[in-house]
Amino acid sequence: MKLSSLSFSDGQALPARYAFCQIDPKNHVALADNQNPHLAWSDLPEGTQSLVVICHDPDVPSKPDDVNQEDREIPEDLPRVTFFHWVLINLSLEHDEIEECVFSHGVTPRGKEGPEGPNDTLQGVNDYTNWFADDPEMSGDYYGYDGPCPPWNDSIVHRYVFTVYALSVPKLELQGRFTGEQVLAAMEGKILDQASLTGTYTLNPRLAPTDIGVGD
Repeated sequence: MKLSSLSFSDGQALPARYAFCQIDPKNHVALADNQNPHLAWSDLPEGTQSLVVICHDPDVPSKPDDVNQEDREIPEDLPRVTFFHWVLINLSLEHDEIEECVFSHGVTPRGKEGPEGPNDTLQGVNDYTNWFADDPEMSGDYYGYDGPCPPWNDSIVHRYVFTVYALSVPKLELQGRFTGEQVLAAMEGKILDQASLTGTYTLNPRLAPTDIGVGD
């Protein structure tokens, strides 16, 4: 099974247009275009009946103490946890790619509607749902794709892993408001193969690539 993208190269920096936030010289960060990237897959294993797409960041700080605090940097050796950015299930074999912007184009305060998504898919809530839970201007259920917005003072560049799973069942029996963890549990014993691409992203100017400018 193979996975490719016209939007970014494996192991390289994600352009800011696929992020939730981008670097802002005055305010540290500003909202970005928040477009979902292009993904294409091939060489599915025999017996594949449906596909699942998950994007996660394994580099999220496990403690919020230093997050986005002036004159501090989040330590590199701080234990890290997973943050789900995209949870998409029941993608039929009629499709061999996801085009840019189909599942997300711009930041939607209070989240996107769901779980129904384009192309008869179902989308889970991503972890911005929890992140903004106490923010009266942003709180809501964030269905579908919302891109990177790592702490602007993190000492490491974050990784964003896009994985497509080939499943032996035509659909996962999930409804309503479901999470990435629930999808991973529902897929157990049903995964025939999987393929991943990893993009990187940072909002720390000290670590940002010089060729990835604001709005790129």
